[in-house]
Amino acid sequence: MTSEPLLLTRRDPERNMARFYLLAIEPDLFQGTALTRNWGRIGTKGRFLIELFGSRQEAERRFTALARSKVKRGYLRRTDES
Repeated sequence: MTSEPLLLTRRDPERNMARFYLLAIEPDLFQGTALTRNWGRIGTKGRFLIELFGSRQEAERRFTALARSKVKRGYLRRTDES
């Protein structure tokens, strides 16, 4: 797993929907790993949540699960949209 942030977006003009979801894995100050999540309407600051994990593997599992869940709901990787 890379340490690159993952930006997902979901747009539906008929429903006036323009959302983003950003996931990133970062080290924390206590030798653990933090999964940061930022989501909301495109053009806003959105909401922010930090989940702390004891190991990078745990954070990567959660990262993967969240990414899969969002893709199932119609979110696309920013590069997939063009």
